[in-house]
Amino acid sequence: MTINQPVPATDAPKSKLSYINNVKVLLTGLVIIHHVLVTYGAPGGWYYSEKTSLAGALIPMTIVVAINQSFFMGYFFFLSALFVPSSYNKKGAGRFITDRLLRLGIPLMFYSFVLSPFMNYLVYYYAGEHHISFGQYLSGYDDWVSFGVMWFVVALLLFTICYAVIRLVSKSAITIRINLPSNKRILLFATGVGVISFAVRIIFPVGWVLKPLGFQLGHFTQYIALFTLGIIASNNNWLGQISQEQARRMRRIAISIGGLGLLSIYAIKVIFNVPIEWFSGGFNYISLLYSVWEQLTGFAICVAVTGIAKYRWDNRSAMLGNLLRAAFATYIFHPLVLIVLSILFRPLAIDPAVKALLVAPLGVAGSFALALLLVRMPLVNRVI
Repeated sequence: MTINQPVPATDAPKSKLSYINNVKVLLTGLVIIHHVLVTYGAPGGWYYSEKTSLAGALIPMTIVVAINQSFFMGYFFFLSALFVPSSYNKKGAGRFITDRLLRLGIPLMFYSFVLSPFMNYLVYYYAGEHHISFGQYLSGYDDWVSFGVMWFVVALLLFTICYAVIRLVSKSAITIRINLPSNKRILLFATGVGVISFAVRIIFPVGWVLKPLGFQLGHFTQYIALFTLGIIASNNNWLGQISQEQARRMRRIAISIGGLGLLSIYAIKVIFNVPIEWFSGGFNYISLLYSVWEQLTGFAICVAVTGIAKYRWDNRSAMLGNLLRAAFATYIFHPLVLIVLSILFRPLAIDPAVKALLVAPLGVAGSFALALLLVRMPLVNRVI
């Protein structure tokens, strides 16, 4: 059944989507900062680790990473999904799938078979102080399927192929006519996503990774939900319906829930001496509270940023255009830049928290600078 639908948001003139492109650049920068904080103190795994022991640094690092994690990767899935229906309509199933396989599959193979071994070697040689040649290292290297940060690309490829298969089987664009939900309904939906996330984390706690894909299934409830909402938003022009007042209200909600909510949960942890592992999952009330807090905060931030950017950051500039063009390459190569910077700063006799303050801006600038150079290369710019 085909239901008449409004013009997808992504069919609007490109000038009206400048704020979405600007948000993508912002999110890419947040990814880099997130990994810097994980490197030097915040919870999480990374290629290179040099954790600070200063509570005054660990607490703010952990708060920033927790709030970041509540929205930034899910937001990427939402924004990516916005352009899927119009791309499929324009190209058709065959060309759409082929294009996705080439544009996402080639970077995946490069990262796994070239970039990942090289980055692991750098850490092994300099941080691990195992002074062997790269050839010797490769002779014993057995982790060739290693997607690292490219797990996002693997998931996005799977999601878009599933969408294409559904469209192909249905042989028509099956859509649902629905206006942009109110903030109350969005938060109610987010609560449901949080409860489902809690249930998933009983079996797959945060930190558990599905190898070799690199999926942390504890976060995938949100990713699937936001990708699906991105499709619905595109088909129903939600971006055109969001108001500045709705975004402002969500901003206030995000600040109150994001800050006070997290502090309240942590206070409960301290007062009742709850194991820190309960935040990651399991059948316990802390995991339930944290899962719901995470989704309420994440959804509120997504709505707030989208609306505020629409009305205040809908500008186009040559610099932002160049940064957007290099955003995907920045995402791919930022681990290499951060590893090199971390190794260079390793000998300095200063606390890792101070190194984080130095590496963060250098990592963002260096990653975008490298990407800007790479996308100018004839073969590279045809793929990324």
